[in-house]
Amino acid sequence: MFHKEGSSLIVLFFLVITANVIILEVLLNNLSTIKLILQVLLLIFFVFILWFFRNPKRNIIKDPGIILSPADGKIVSIEKVNELEFFNDNRLKISIFLSPLNIHVNRYPVSGRILYSKYHKGKYLFAWHPKSSEKNERSTVVIENKKFGEVMYRQIAGAVARRIVNYAEVNSNVEQGDDSGFIKFGSRVDLFLSKDSELKVKVGDKVKGGITIIA
Repeated sequence: MFHKEGSSLIVLFFLVITANVIILEVLLNNLSTIKLILQVLLLIFFVFILWFFRNPKRNIIKDPGIILSPADGKIVSIEKVNELEFFNDNRLKISIFLSPLNIHVNRYPVSGRILYSKYHKGKYLFAWHPKSSEKNERSTVVIENKKFGEVMYRQIAGAVARRIVNYAEVNSNVEQGDDSGFIKFGSRVDLFLSKDSELKVKVGDKVKGGITIIA
């Protein structure tokens, strides 16, 4: 099963790669080894595109007493920061790095009402760079939740990513674990919680969106 954000790219790459395989067949008819190597490389690239946009079905257990991971990836940082875009106070920031091999579907960490949703143009520093949360292309979303109050997550483009998809609309009600967006290729998601949150993860942990309990 593939994510809808990849549909047009999958079709485009299928057509381009098919055309190139045929062209190589005609042009390099007498150079079978070189032709085969190039055709195999094209097919490997297409398999990578399919792998990147995969969207396996998940059995997400919605629980109002927990905060779920908004993305697949690895916890690369947990720190207290002064969040200036919305809260203007100290928050606990959990940073999740998504490699190109991770599933890039983003999910709502809690249920609630969207209070804030804003896209920012920016740079394309590597996603693990400390300043990427403030300098890179990004989208910031705040959810008002009955138990946890205001929960913020931020989608951050990396050095390769050039498009962030954000489904959150202000005043809409969202369900924990549902698709909240997609980031194409390497990227990062930061989760901002109250500083007294009881975390269930540590730096270095691998997490799954909609499955792993963060707090």
